[in-house]
Amino acid sequence: MDEPTANRLGEYLLARRGLVTPEQVGLAPGGNRRVTGLRREEVALLAGISLDYYLRLERGRDGNPSAQVLESLARVLQLDDVETEFLLGLGATRSRPRRRHSAERVPARLHQLLATLEVPAFVEGRHFDVLAVNPLATAFSPRLTPGENRLRSLLLDAQEREFHDDWETATADAVASFRHTVGDDVTDARAVEIVGELSMASARFRSLWARQDVRRLTGNSTVVHHPSVGTMRMHREKFPVDGLLFVVYYPDTDSESAEKVRLLAALTTGRGSAGDAPAGAGGPRTTLGDRS
Repeated sequence: MDEPTANRLGEYLLARRGLVTPEQVGLAPGGNRRVTGLRREEVALLAGISLDYYLRLERGRDGNPSAQVLESLARVLQLDDVETEFLLGLGATRSRPRRRHSAERVPARLHQLLATLEVPAFVEGRHFDVLAVNPLATAFSPRLTPGENRLRSLLLDAQEREFHDDWETATADAVASFRHTVGDDVTDARAVEIVGELSMASARFRSLWARQDVRRLTGNSTVVHHPSVGTMRMHREKFPVDGLLFVVYYPDTDSESAEKVRLLAALTTGRGSAGDAPAGAGGPRTTLGDRS
């Protein structure tokens, strides 16, 4: 996501073939391989296309490959459904109209819903900006405040690394999900800003972004270490609403974590809920740096 003329399709093919070993596709590893992953000629052979044509794709000299060719490449590169969809989108970028994104605002009904929930909940924009929260969300994690960016906090705030039981997986999932969300839209100024900042500040982000993983970040379970109430096992769900995501963390009923959520609620009594933050609002930024 550098400039509109970037060879996004070629970059993706190059990154993904570097992650597939010869053994995974039934080839002998060989003793004098100078590349990690598959060679260009191996990808072309397995996909049933000429080496010359594959070279043109990877070098950005053919910007309109057929869906059949891309699906063959997806099979060779062992892409899942989400990654294949992403690859097909990259192959159609020339004919795709430029997307326009309006300012993100949280509807009043979502503020009302936030106020009624007795578990941590917040509203997130397409760039992972926190737009609105309930008091329990901020009590759950002080980084959950309007104006913060979830990806930036996760990668640059040392407290996030202590907070997540599996920070490595959390960061890998978040970066892959961010790529899926923003896609290949090099005209998206907010996405370019975030990628540029994190590329400069975080070695972990640079490594993950170079892999070009693409993933939908859906509901799952996570373990966190809260500085006040201790370890909590929580489920997370993300519900799309009007182009935004309504995110809820909740524990199993009658569990130890449920009791800790009630304790957090008691500790937050008397605090008001936060309001909207405009998309891209800077908010407080950490300067602790990347510890990866």
